[in-house]
Amino acid sequence: MKLKKLPIGISTLREILEENYIYVDKTRLAQELIENGKYYFLSRPRRFGKSLFLDTLRTIFSGDKELFKGLHIYDNGYEFVKHPVIKISFGSGSFRSVEHLDRTVFEILDSNQRNLEVVCPEKFVGAGCFRRLIEESYLKYNKKVVILIDEYDKPILDNIDKTEIAKENREYLKDFYSVIKDSDEFIKLVFITGVSKFSKVSLFSGLNNIQDITLNPNFATICGYTQKDVETVFAKHLEGQDFAKIRKWYNGYKFLGEGVYNPFDILLFIANNHIFENYWFSTATPTFLLKLIEKNNYFLPNLENVVKDSKMLNSFDVDYIELETLMWQTGYLTISKTTINYDDTTMYHLNIPNQEVKISLMGSIADFISKIDNTTLIKNKIYKALLELNFVEFEKTFKSLFASIPYNLFINNKMYEYEGYYVSLFYTYLKALGLDIVGEDVTNKGRIDLTIKMSNSIIIIEFKTDGSDALKQIKEKNYHQKYMDKNLPVLIVGVEFDIEDRNISYLEWEEIKIEDIKNEQTRF
Repeated sequence: MKLKKLPIGISTLREILEENYIYVDKTRLAQELIENGKYYFLSRPRRFGKSLFLDTLRTIFSGDKELFKGLHIYDNGYEFVKHPVIKISFGSGSFRSVEHLDRTVFEILDSNQRNLEVVCPEKFVGAGCFRRLIEESYLKYNKKVVILIDEYDKPILDNIDKTEIAKENREYLKDFYSVIKDSDEFIKLVFITGVSKFSKVSLFSGLNNIQDITLNPNFATICGYTQKDVETVFAKHLEGQDFAKIRKWYNGYKFLGEGVYNPFDILLFIANNHIFENYWFSTATPTFLLKLIEKNNYFLPNLENVVKDSKMLNSFDVDYIELETLMWQTGYLTISKTTINYDDTTMYHLNIPNQEVKISLMGSIADFISKIDNTTLIKNKIYKALLELNFVEFEKTFKSLFASIPYNLFINNKMYEYEGYYVSLFYTYLKALGLDIVGEDVTNKGRIDLTIKMSNSIIIIEFKTDGSDALKQIKEKNYHQKYMDKNLPVLIVGVEFDIEDRNISYLEWEEIKIEDIKNEQTRF
């Protein structure tokens, strides 16, 4: 039996269903949304299937029931009534200025006018034409209008490092989207998607009844593939593969419900003969994110302990960009768990979602903050030294790494004066190896700078730039006791940095065997 084709880059439902492509059925969730609400907003990272879900809604409202035969919505009481649909997508077009944005908006509206056979007067501004399109479509077809907006925030995000242009585009879109609130009587459904979530005040002024389903557990799997999807829908394509390894590499995105895979990863993994690569990450370099890390001298091990409330997690705007919020909304961090605060507010704990993001993101950050090209050889040497517990080679490789950092980096940026820079660089290079690293590892006596959990050992590392004895601190605070139950030898490593020399001045280590730890515990 011939396998179904992989829908790589295809976001048109009709083509997928009619041309024998694989389709993971999302019509149950679509039906639930249509029958139980009117205004929706969904934020998901790029390439997560947002466009396909919007097209699923568009196709449902075409009224073509037979197209959906075999899918959930076909046999579950949905009445396939045809409605006029206005589809607005900012996935392409120029947004380099508000004039370019205006031109793109008119091109989008012109396409809708031709599809709906409704005409806007040429003298109208974008918002006015949008309003006319809604009203005239309702009158022409005697049915309420469906409005689908894809990548609503792209004209702003494309200029996030050009603040003035971003603000101008934001104000333009604010006026444009305000048309929706004044057109309620003509509207059947509004569904808006994007990567980021701007505050209602800044972009959706007046649209107070919009339902944000981004973190609604009932719709956690509205985009992406579940573990069940991967093991059933793609069973023939993944026959004989290690599902646990696939899960470790590509699953882990959580939106307060079941974790999901980015579809792009699974499709490319299959298409490329099951080779593990950074398929999703390689589609876009997070340049602005890297610049923000460098600008703020961000202490990267803090990424292990990110905790935010809902306001900080979901609030994003041109005037205030918080690194962790940006990383969450763009998919580089995900929700690992929630806790309830003393005042009954929910706190969200964030972490890197999977192996792909860990290796790729940390590798990009390491290369960016060190300004060293072609670091693969260095990473391989570090990995080999750790596997062999060869700390002579480990020290030699890191000394070579720090010696390779361009001199002008230190002239133009004073971050080298801080211990945090060296610790961050250590952290990112080790994390980029895919190792199990814990930064700012909490114990009952303090925080370990870095803990590396190897298959054959636990490695505890303490860093100093002030001349104090790093190894002595580990011993005095008994950091190693935290791992005595692992039945593995514990190696403690002290690293001293010389600020003037901009390199490691010494690195020393000791092995503390599990027998020694147990004897020590017995004495106390």
